[in-house]
Amino acid sequence: MEDMYMMGGFIYKMFPVLRTIQHCASHCEHMGKMFLHSPDVYARTTQIDLLRDCADICDSTARYIARNSMFSKSLAKKCARICETCGTYCLQFPDEASQLCARVCLHCAAECRAFVMGVGSADPNWE
Repeated sequence: MEDMYMMGGFIYKMFPVLRTIQHCASHCEHMGKMFLHSPDVYARTTQIDLLRDCADICDSTARYIARNSMFSKSLAKKCARICETCGTYCLQFPDEASQLCARVCLHCAAECRAFVMGVGSADPNWE
């Protein structure tokens, strides 16, 4: 069920993509912090940098979409690219945390692309 908000006399429908992007942002932020304390931190510097970039672009994209900015689709396109890069990189690490990060990021990338193309959720069963 989608959330509805009244804003300025108009019904503003929150896009399901917003929840996905916010989840990706918080997940990447948390994982980046966690990996900073892992024993193989030096092997993960690129991964940590990508997780931070992913979290930052997701935070910004969520704000643009939430306020229905005219730039929300162009930022979502950039978000999809960064999330896909991060997710693909995380797939290189066999640990469960990195594999989960990859799934979250790649799902977010797919949702951002669907938003840009003006279609519904890329995966309506995702939670």
